[in-house]
Amino acid sequence: MDERAAPILELTKVERIFGGGRTLFAREKPAVHAVQSVSLDIEAGETLGIVGESGCGKSTLARLIVGLDNPSGGTIRFKDADLAEIARRDPAALARRIQYVFQDPVSSLNPRKTIRSILEAPLIHLLGMKRAKRQERLVQLMDAVRLRPDFLDRYPHEFSGGQAQRIGIARALAAEPEIIVLDEPVSALDVSVQAQVLNLLAELKARFRLTYVFISHDLSVVETISDRVAVMYFGRLAEIGPARSIFRNPRHHYTRLLLRSVPVPGREVSIPETESAEMPDPYDPPKGCAFYPRCPAGDALCVSRQPPLEPAPGSTSHLAACFHPGSVTGEAAG
Repeated sequence: MDERAAPILELTKVERIFGGGRTLFAREKPAVHAVQSVSLDIEAGETLGIVGESGCGKSTLARLIVGLDNPSGGTIRFKDADLAEIARRDPAALARRIQYVFQDPVSSLNPRKTIRSILEAPLIHLLGMKRAKRQERLVQLMDAVRLRPDFLDRYPHEFSGGQAQRIGIARALAAEPEIIVLDEPVSALDVSVQAQVLNLLAELKARFRLTYVFISHDLSVVETISDRVAVMYFGRLAEIGPARSIFRNPRHHYTRLLLRSVPVPGREVSIPETESAEMPDPYDPPKGCAFYPRCPAGDALCVSRQPPLEPAPGSTSHLAACFHPGSVTGEAAG
C-alpha cells in the first residue's frame, strides 16, 4: 500500500470550457473543453511534472492552479481552502501562496522597468515591505538566483535568456510563496543554460521548502526534476504516478508513444502508422477514449465510454486511464 501525506493542493474534477452558450439568434456556439475532469493531489515539497503534446491542456491547467483563470467546473483547494474563494476575497493572498514562472523569460519582464522595480513590486504590494527592508531583500533575491546586485539597475533587454529567467524566478520568490508553477521554464534556453537553471531550481526548492508544478513537453527535463509525473492527453489525465514508475513501466499507450518519440542518439524514431494521427477535433470530442484512433490496443469498449483512472497492480500511486494498459513487468517502452 502506498502512503502519501496530506496534499497542499487538491484538484477535484476540474474543467475549463472556452466558448459555448448561445448567440442572439439562439444558435449554439461551439465550445472547447480544454481541461476535462482532472483530479489530482500535490504534496508539499514535491515536484509534479505535467507533460503532453501541444494542445493537451497542460498550460491551461497551470493557469487554473495559479489563479490566472477560473475553472468552469470542479474545485481547486489550497490547504483545505477553496482557491476560487481566496482569489475572489483577497487576490494578494493567493499571489503570496502561489507564483508563476513564464515560458518566455524576456517578454515576461516589463521592458520599461528596471530589474529593481520589477522585483520591488511584489515586496511592496504583497508583503508591504519598507524601503530599507526591501533593499536587503533585493540583495538576497539576486544572490539566491546567482546574479550580481549591480544588475538591479539594468533593463530586461540587457540580459541573456538564462539571466532573464533567473530574474523571473527571483520575482516569483519575492512573494515568499509555497507553490511555484513553472510553465515550460527552460524550453526557450540553450541546453547548457537549461542544466544551470534546473540545478538552480533544485537548490531553491530545498532552500526555501518549495513545491513545484513543472509543465513541459520535454520528457528528459521532466524525468530529471520531477518526483511524480502526470501525463495529459486531450484535456484529461492519461496517466499519473511516481516519475521512476512512469518512465520505466508506462501503462498508458500514449505515454509509451511519448517515450518512443524522444530523440536518442543512434536510435531511429519510428512511430507506427496507427499512432501518427492527429488529436481529435476539439469542437467535436469523441464519446470514448480520445486516444483510440492512435492506439494499437483500441477496441469497441474504448469507443463506447471514457476509461477511468485505475491503479496498477500493487501500487495505488500509479494510475492509468486505459482499458488495456501496457505491460508492468519492468520492460521500458520502446
